[in-house]
Amino acid sequence: MATLSTLRQLCEQHQWNELKNQALSLWQQDELPDCLPLISLAQAHLGYAAEAERWLQQAQDKLDELSPAALTDLGGVLMVLMRFEQAELYLKQALSQDGRLDLAIARLGFCAMIRDDAATAQLLYEKSMRMQPERLTVQANLASLYLHQKQFALAQKTLEEAFEQLESLRENIPELLIKQYQAHLDNIRLQFWAETETFAEAEYWLETLQSEQGTWNATPESKGVADTGSEAADNTEQQERFLALCLRYATVLAESEHHAQASEFLARQLKELPDNTELILRQADLAQVQGHFMQAINLIRRAIKLDKANPALWVQLSDVCLHRRDQQARYAAEKAVELAEQLEESDDYPAEKIALLKLRSKNMLAQVECQEENFDLSEQLFTEVLEEQPWYLPALQGLGQQSMQQGNIERAVELFEKVKQLDPIKGYSSLINARQFPEDEQTLHRMEQAVTRPGMEGKMRSGILFQLASAWEKRKEYDKAFELVQQANKASRKFLPYKAKTHRNECARLRMAFCKALYEHRPQYGSDSSLPVYVLGMPRSGTTLVEQILSGHSEIFGAGELGVIPQVAQGLERWERYTGSGRHYPDCIDDLTEEVTKGIAANVLKELQEYAPEAKHIVDKLPHNFENIGLIKFLFPNARIISVRRDPRDIGISNYFTDYQAKHGGMGFAYDLEDIGEQLADHNLLMHHWHQTFPGEILELNYEDVVDGLEDSARKILDYIGVEWEPQVLKFNELERTVKTASVWQVRQPIYKTSKSKWKRYGDHLEPLIRGTNARIEWDPIEDMMTLPEAGFLTRGVELYKQGDLDGAEMSFKKMLYHNPNHAACNYMTGLVYFCKQHYAEGIELVEKALAKAPWHKEWQQSLIKAYETLGDQDQVLLLREKYHLKTPEQQAEEELADTAGFDYQDDRIRF
Repeated sequence: MATLSTLRQLCEQHQWNELKNQALSLWQQDELPDCLPLISLAQAHLGYAAEAERWLQQAQDKLDELSPAALTDLGGVLMVLMRFEQAELYLKQALSQDGRLDLAIARLGFCAMIRDDAATAQLLYEKSMRMQPERLTVQANLASLYLHQKQFALAQKTLEEAFEQLESLRENIPELLIKQYQAHLDNIRLQFWAETETFAEAEYWLETLQSEQGTWNATPESKGVADTGSEAADNTEQQERFLALCLRYATVLAESEHHAQASEFLARQLKELPDNTELILRQADLAQVQGHFMQAINLIRRAIKLDKANPALWVQLSDVCLHRRDQQARYAAEKAVELAEQLEESDDYPAEKIALLKLRSKNMLAQVECQEENFDLSEQLFTEVLEEQPWYLPALQGLGQQSMQQGNIERAVELFEKVKQLDPIKGYSSLINARQFPEDEQTLHRMEQAVTRPGMEGKMRSGILFQLASAWEKRKEYDKAFELVQQANKASRKFLPYKAKTHRNECARLRMAFCKALYEHRPQYGSDSSLPVYVLGMPRSGTTLVEQILSGHSEIFGAGELGVIPQVAQGLERWERYTGSGRHYPDCIDDLTEEVTKGIAANVLKELQEYAPEAKHIVDKLPHNFENIGLIKFLFPNARIISVRRDPRDIGISNYFTDYQAKHGGMGFAYDLEDIGEQLADHNLLMHHWHQTFPGEILELNYEDVVDGLEDSARKILDYIGVEWEPQVLKFNELERTVKTASVWQVRQPIYKTSKSKWKRYGDHLEPLIRGTNARIEWDPIEDMMTLPEAGFLTRGVELYKQGDLDGAEMSFKKMLYHNPNHAACNYMTGLVYFCKQHYAEGIELVEKALAKAPWHKEWQQSLIKAYETLGDQDQVLLLREKYHLKTPEQQAEEELADTAGFDYQDDRIRF
């Protein structure tokens, strides 16, 4: 017959199913209140969250009847449910009644570890160890604590003692628990080697484990032995252990800032096991944290090909694509939801795992809908997830962020308070972002301790540091705030590809390409529409405030930061690559004909009008469009452009204190004060160029003037755009509209002046910013930018070719080849003209030259093969088919379908 003593022994041995059954039986028989926490604990460990919550509530209803040991169990339940603050209350209550409860002390130590109070955790664990030396979990956690605090000698000694303890327990505890303890201690050993940089020892140990298990893919016959069932099972277990250790070693290398070494280690393992999805996905994680997003996407796609019905893989793909390739993110999220709904219970997919996958998939789709501003649908999905699991952290955080974007700050705070109960660090960080600052310094110090909790990004969690800097700034501890934000930027910069010199060279090419002569020789090429309004300037200069003012007008719609103009530039870049011209944007702007330019402008207008069909003006406030003013005026000569200026020192500090999170993208400059200074200088020179090129056509607006004189500034803006005055534009903070930028909180407030001259708080730290801003602006000489006398040699020639005017087409192509002899498409089209004229030798030479420049064109390859077939040169035909790996049309169609299903990389908004 079960007793409370035997139940707790089952708990110690992690036999959760047996604990659940026996505890239920004892409760039904005797209704002992102490059974209730144990039933809840078993349900929680088995993943039955709803059942755990039900029994937890029953236990709390009988709180006065619970023994100190039962209160300790209650604390354990709350720890499994990740409600650590509540757990501590029960554990302290248990100890107040019986100070000899070593398990309560140990669990308090774990709670201290979670809140990153390592000193307290160490004292508690050491005390628990003295009371009960045989508790292996405590010993292992203590070794981990010593390691975290760089007490390497103590860590090694405690770890060795833990391994000895494990050996002594082998006969007395279940095999499954032995394996769990073994894995835990192995992980700590790998962390020790990574932290002490004894990599050779770690890899020798892993190689020894691999050699002990033999050749994985060898058959029993090839090994010369009969492979029994037990031997096969043992080998499988060895393989699984080795694989788990490889994955963990790669992770601890990353956590110790050795990302390149981790990637190289995984690459070696993938050569041995190219189809192992776990290795592939860990490599994808590493690629993502280093900013190699296309590599991460391709790795996840590789994993999906191996396990297409796994919803978790599609969720991961959607997560990586979100904010970068939103259509692919949507396809992947919808696929995950579909697959999760189709899962049937099995050994691989128990009921609790299926339930979790359904939650993850639906939550991912909610994030996609939120990103695309389908807020009613995203809220419905988030709500459905939370109805199923009220404490599902990703949904709480996702719905909180959405509430912030929509201006419902109170609701966001309510949700973030729930997040705080599950994960105090995430909760406090989110609350700080909503300008709800902790009142006590102790919380800030705890958060600062959490910064050094290792993750895939490395030893420092930069996001928390940015939030802490804001909190200390609010307390007017400016030196402390700057120290933290300096650490945050340093931690973020290690993966940044940003190069200030590259940006400076790009700005120089923009000035050269978009010069006065371009507009004189190609006047009024674009659309005469005045629909687009562009608000631009350095990030954190006040562009969001200006857009918010404009959005209050009945005839103006603020669309936020749009990527439409950068997408046009990317489309031009893709076109030049497709034609093999060897040119790039912006150099190629002089090759756009009036017809093509008007077509591109029409596509942009169509996209803008979809935001608000009835609006007279649509505002795009992408700050970095200051680089694209030349392209904007080429497409829309009548577009209104508002350039927002601000004290450069305030811009510098504001950027430096902002966690853009998209640090691998275009905001890479914002993580270094000198880089910010150089970007400011580039911006000033570029704006000077635009004002000279388009005199009187760009409205300059100072942020400080807007703050000091809101109505005068608003009237000036509306008069420039050409709309009547409407006083409601002054109530910009009352607008119900989405704001996704870093200014999400500020635009919900009335006009305030506290951000003016903010730089004075940090005057002692601005030397790098001033140095970067005032340094001489120098760029590499531009010697490779050709100028075409007229546009459209290729497009005009193609049209003449289609009309059958071979001589006219040939002349047009050769005009381009005169200026650009290596233009692949013009060489190819001239070759086709020669084929039509039966000048095969000359045509083949030109097509081969084109393919040498742009070898990816299948159609060009086929044309070359067809020419050789016409000449009867079958040997050359066979050689070319082999060279280009050409398959039959049926094989090619099938392969292309398999590769591209669900992954549409093409952006068809820009057509040529």
